[in-house]
Amino acid sequence: MKFGRKISNDLYNEWRPFYIDYNLLKRELKARTTGRSWSDQDEREFTNMLERELDKIHNFQKTKTYELSARINDAEKAVKRLVASSQYSNGPHHHQAESSAGNAGNGDGHTDTEAQQRRDTLTQDAGSDDDDDDIEDDETDAMSVDALEDQFIVLEEEVATLVADVHDLALYTKLNITGFMKILKKHDKQTGRPLKPTFIQDFLEKRPFYKYNWDGLIVKLSRLYDLVRTRGHPAQGDASAGGNQSAFVRQTTKYWVHPDNLVHLKLAILKHLPVLVFNPDKEFEPKDAAISSIYFDNEDLELYLGRLEKTEGAEAIRLRWYGDMDQKTIFVERKTHREDWTGEKSVKARFPIKEHLVNAFLRGEHTMDAEFQELVARGKKTQQEADAMIQLANEVQYSILTKKLVPVMRTFYNRTAFQLPGDARVRISLDTELTMVREDNWDGRVRAGDNWRRMDIGIDWPFEQLPPEDKELFKYGVLEVKLQTQYGQEPPQWVTELVSSHLVEAVPKFSKFIHGCATLLPNRVDLVPFWLPQMEVDILKPDTGALVIERPLQSSSKGTSSRAGTSGQTTPERIQYAEPVSEGEEDEAMDMAPAKDEGQRIGLPKQDVAAAVAIREKNLKERDTQPPAATATAAESDADDDDEVDATERSPFLKKARKDSGGIVAAALSSTAQVRAMSIDPLATSTAFDETLRDRLREENVQRRDGAGSAVGDGDDEDEDDDDSARARRARGAVEEGREAGDDRILDRSWRAPAGKRIAIPVRIEPKVYFAAERTFFKWLHFGIYIGTIATTLLNFVPPGDRAGLLSAWLFTAVALAAIAYAAVVFVFRAVQLRRRRAEGMYYDRYGPTVLSVALVGALATNIALRLREL
Repeated sequence: MKFGRKISNDLYNEWRPFYIDYNLLKRELKARTTGRSWSDQDEREFTNMLERELDKIHNFQKTKTYELSARINDAEKAVKRLVASSQYSNGPHHHQAESSAGNAGNGDGHTDTEAQQRRDTLTQDAGSDDDDDDIEDDETDAMSVDALEDQFIVLEEEVATLVADVHDLALYTKLNITGFMKILKKHDKQTGRPLKPTFIQDFLEKRPFYKYNWDGLIVKLSRLYDLVRTRGHPAQGDASAGGNQSAFVRQTTKYWVHPDNLVHLKLAILKHLPVLVFNPDKEFEPKDAAISSIYFDNEDLELYLGRLEKTEGAEAIRLRWYGDMDQKTIFVERKTHREDWTGEKSVKARFPIKEHLVNAFLRGEHTMDAEFQELVARGKKTQQEADAMIQLANEVQYSILTKKLVPVMRTFYNRTAFQLPGDARVRISLDTELTMVREDNWDGRVRAGDNWRRMDIGIDWPFEQLPPEDKELFKYGVLEVKLQTQYGQEPPQWVTELVSSHLVEAVPKFSKFIHGCATLLPNRVDLVPFWLPQMEVDILKPDTGALVIERPLQSSSKGTSSRAGTSGQTTPERIQYAEPVSEGEEDEAMDMAPAKDEGQRIGLPKQDVAAAVAIREKNLKERDTQPPAATATAAESDADDDDEVDATERSPFLKKARKDSGGIVAAALSSTAQVRAMSIDPLATSTAFDETLRDRLREENVQRRDGAGSAVGDGDDEDEDDDDSARARRARGAVEEGREAGDDRILDRSWRAPAGKRIAIPVRIEPKVYFAAERTFFKWLHFGIYIGTIATTLLNFVPPGDRAGLLSAWLFTAVALAAIAYAAVVFVFRAVQLRRRRAEGMYYDRYGPTVLSVALVGALATNIALRLREL
């Protein structure tokens, strides 16, 4: 889709004047370059136009974000007032029971004045002529509760509007910065003057609307959403607690998220889980989400290979801190991989250490025994916990010293965590701005030096002070979903919809440490992870309509059509509202019939009403006489004309036009796949329906590719799509071609490892695999011994002069020795491959049994032939 049409379809109508006027800039550029050369004055005027558009967008976004923040704060105050009112609406006895708990939670005994006023009002409303009539009081209280619930419902609609506004504002930012990049690229190509680098440096960098951090708004919105959803009583608990860890099935999956889907994904998750905040009383700051880790390894990359090949007992040792570089507490963590056959689970354990003691601890000059015993003395840890931490610290220190581990790589990212406090059943984290940075000194450059981390960077992403070879900017977000469910229990439905939506791309066992080593240390790494070739493929998928950010229906004005939400699948355009009718009634006469008392209802003078009616009748006659094809052509002639689009949307259905065009529309629909989609046999099996749906989707994909091919070169935007999007289209086309008939799964065999590298395939090696190789070897030996026994019998009992018997004995002996030797070679080869965790090799023996059978049959045939010859 050309960008001029895309921005018209995706924009939010109420903000239409504040988007970049891409079509105007494109027409201006075309008018000034057609038939004449581009002058310096044209350059100045065009730059001024771009600057005015930039000022408009920057000011609108700044104003809108401030407005959204204020609306969120006002809504949060309204929720708190409603909660205070609800405590009184339940009656004085209920209030007395809860007042002490409420004061304890708030930390004081003061009562909100507005809540007190609401209570007085409710008390007055609850009064009657007979104050002792308890039944009437109860009915009035119930009415008050219903009124409060109605107000909460109104607040829910306001929160839904706020969520949609944040989503549309993020999309607004994306569309506008894309528009600037495309119009600058078009300018440079058509004029031959490089305006793009200058404009980015002199204008865009001074008004960086596209660098806005949405996390602050999302945290506030999450808190508000949680308050409204729980009616002002959010779940309480320790934010760092993990809940009961017994009798649960734990499952962790990782996904990549395209940058265009990050805000959408966060807003979709916060509808079900609040953003986890460790200190809710503190105002959110960008540094609160920053997490940095230093990973250790030696020059042989022993830990990297162990984690990549998933060997039993493979370790990862890192030092982690939260926030800026001034943090005084560092956490030493060790992750240990355990194979399933051991009956144990992979574990992660850690202990804290002060920053000034880290270097001494790494050199073996300091131990943590005294610090942990001091915690026991102060009552912060039990003796058992302290002993476990002392053992962990000693083991980590021993590994660092014996394996000669040094700082190798740093990872930095901003994490948004979603979880109910104290409830670990569903935990979701989204890491953005992920960056890997080298910390080693192996190539002669001093980075960390003798310190445990380099000090020339902090959390100033994207670390422009570093050379490109020292950093790897990961272009996707990393979503991690951790589920903890009872045995036999299914995960929540919304989680299933989330992980199967177009917003995420599954990448099992993705590791930041492994990816950083594979990309930053190419000269030392021969084995790379399986997801590395996937980095060259665009993971942005078409919108499937799942996880739609819906806006309340009365405020829907997205794009140029009537839509129920701000994204996802859209309803058909030009749908008009019609008054509902009872069963058996016809609504044809209600389409355009004016009210009988129209003149009285509109409140205008009689002459004005008569003039308006005359103009309406004239327009109706002109529209009735106009051919339907001409009407459709006029409606679609210029997609960029705002007035015409609005007129088309607001024009009502006409009875005559609908009757005249009914046959044409039905004929058009009958030639498309939509009609076939509606013809469903309710008695057919689900398999038949799946096959029909699969065939229809395949036909639609072919039609889209054919339509895209025929649209190439149409219009003035033949260079709208950049090289990346063109490569993405070619990749998607290749994937569609690789889809096998009758199967929705895609088999792509085109993955190739980089030159001189091998892709690490996850291989699960258990002890039973070794035992299986040994059993196979013993079976071959057993067979070889049988044949050898036959040969030995012939040699011992055949007379020396029997040449046929001796020849047969030697043939059976050769077959037996060949079988034993072949079995030994194959067993040794398989054992070595298993030890190296190689998936390829002679695990499937194609030729051995066949050759042995042919040789045995040949020996028997030779023996029979020789005996028959003697007869």
